[in-house]
Amino acid sequence: EPFFVLATQNPIEQEGTYPLPEAQLDRFMFSIYIDYPTRDEEVDIVKSTTGGQQQDLHHVVSGKEISELQQLVRRVPVTDHVVEYAVSLARKTRPVEEDAPQFIKDWVNWGAGPRASQYLILGAKARAVLHGSYTPSPADVRAMALPVLRHRIVTNFNADADGVTSQDIISQLVDELTKEEE
Repeated sequence: EPFFVLATQNPIEQEGTYPLPEAQLDRFMFSIYIDYPTRDEEVDIVKSTTGGQQQDLHHVVSGKEISELQQLVRRVPVTDHVVEYAVSLARKTRPVEEDAPQFIKDWVNWGAGPRASQYLILGAKARAVLHGSYTPSPADVRAMALPVLRHRIVTNFNADADGVTSQDIISQLVDELTKEEE
């Protein structure tokens, strides 16, 4: 307690590493993209990691505190409207769904499963708490869409040929759902 796993993925060096199958990727709540550091950040990284001085590490929160925060997030109430919104967002990533947008049917081979809906809600609850809200809104769900769905959408040959990424598809889907909600 608590149990959580962090994994890294390097898109450049693949030798000696093996990509996780989709079924295993689905068990990770988020896929966070970290871009290159700015020049100043990179200078700081080099300075702090190449000298002889040992870095002192201090924990920020304990395992017990993490567990308590996880339980706090689970207790946050969520309206049916927000749950319906999250489920709709996840389901519309599936090309087999009747109401999936045409671009999903054109570019997606495999969409997000039910775990994505769960993680959209849990992420939205956590975001709401961090932003001082008592309950999540559709905006909180939209903010979680990219990190929750990025690794759950498998694009097809057409998307690859058109230069379309899962990130592009998620952005377009969120824009479409936002217009429907207005």
